[in-house]
Order: sequence, then C-alpha cells, then structure tokens
Amino acid sequence: MKRILVGAVGLASAFALAACSGGSSDAGSTTGGGAVAAGASSSAPATTTPAPTTSSSTPTPSSTPKATPTPPKPAPPKPKPKPPVTTAADVPCAKAAAASGTSACVDLSAHRAWLLEDGNVVYGPVSMLPGQKANPTPTGTFHVLSKEKMHYSREFDNAKMPNSVFFYPGDAFHTGSLKAYSHGCVHLSATSSLKFFNTLAVGDVVQVVP
Repeated sequence: MKRILVGAVGLASAFALAACSGGSSDAGSTTGGGAVAAGASSSAPATTTPAPTTSSSTPTPSSTPKATPTPPKPAPPKPKPKPPVTTAADVPCAKAAAASGTSACVDLSAHRAWLLEDGNVVYGPVSMLPGQKANPTPTGTFHVLSKEKMHYSREFDNAKMPNSVFFYPGDAFHTGSLKAYSHGCVHLSATSSLKFFNTLAVGDVVQVVP
C-alpha cells in the first residue's frame, strides 16, 4: 500500500516539474533547469544604479578688499596780494623826495607818513595822527634836531614819549595814540615809531604838508 502512495506522489511531482519547465514531458530534460525554476523567485532582483551626484555648489568668489579712496589734496593757499609799491611820485613831499640820504614825509590831511632814501620810498605809508586844532602840527620843511629813546614831556605831567625824534622845538615823531590827537607831535604806532627812530638821523629832512 505504501509503495502505491509513494509512486503516486512521485508521478504528481513529475507532472508538476514538467509544467514549470515550459511544458516538456521528458523528465530527464528537466534535471537542473526545473530545480532552478522551482527555487528561483519569479521576479528578477532589482539592481539600483545610484544616480550620479553633481556638485551644485557654486564657487564663492574671493572677496577683493575695497581700495580706500585717497583723500583729495588740499588746494595750495593763495598767495597774499602784495601791497602796492609806493614811489616818490605818490609822496606829496617834493622836497623830502628830492633830498639826498634819509628823509621823512608827513601828510596831515591823509594821516599818513613815509620814510625815503635818496628819493625812494623805503617805508610806508603808515598811519599817523597829528596835533589837534588848538595845538596843530607845524607844516613846512624841517630837519631832525634830536632823538630820545624815552622822552618825558614836562609840559604834560611827564607823559612818556617813546622813540622821540624831534624835528621842531617841542614837536616830535613818537609812539602815541592813533585815536586821540596830540598837542602838536606826530603820533605813530609802536612799530612805526621804532622804525622812524632807527632810520632817521640828526640833520635828515622832514617835510610836513597840510
């Protein structure tokens, strides 16, 4: 009985193998191929090909340092205009201009004074202030009588008269106010009076015009 069952099972297996091997009834032809078909999966193994990765990173441009703008050079200072050159023709003192050596010219109405050397202006015009109406500065052509570095006026409470250059008895060039009129002297600034004192010598011509 067992042999009949075993034979039936083997026959069934043979039919099954024949069906799996493409329909051939030859049992010998299925050796190996049927086994592969029976043991193999009906679906082929999927092979996954990795997609090539492309680098999408954009290269970062190297940062170039910005050039520091050069500040513009300051414009050179404009040269100061030179003072107009005063010639003897501009001086209203003909006798002082004609004198040889050093001389002085005083214009009372214009409140100006000059120093000349052989007819050429060497200093001035500078501001001056003459005597008041009650004590006017004398006009005419004179000569330097004397010089005193610091004279004290006996008439006016020993008032100081620095850099005095006397050209008329009692009247002199000296440092004085350019806002208050004198008592006959010629007031000059401290700088101008020092220049007159150092330039003029006893005997030099001094001409005073109205």
